[in-house]
Amino acid sequence: MKKIFKAIPKFKNEDEERSFWAKADTSQYFDWSKAESVVFPNLRRTTRAVSVRLPESLINYLKMLANKKDVPYQSLMKIFLAERVEKELRVNFPS
Repeated sequence: MKKIFKAIPKFKNEDEERSFWAKADTSQYFDWSKAESVVFPNLRRTTRAVSVRLPESLINYLKMLANKKDVPYQSLMKIFLAERVEKELRVNFPS
């Protein structure tokens, strides 16, 4: 038996639409079994600035390493942090 989906309402603005989809059960509006995976290669990840106090010596070591790798030291810090978080997640939450 073919499922009948609800019609998507017309929205006055994005806020109204956002509010609707935050509460709506999308399976009543879409056949997710026919969904296709898509890639948005030009989207940037959302970032947020954080303040972390680090010893000067650690910052100097990071700058030396970054210089050897020819990357900005803050980018190297993000790489190191992401690698460590991924490792900890694998150890503490194995799949």
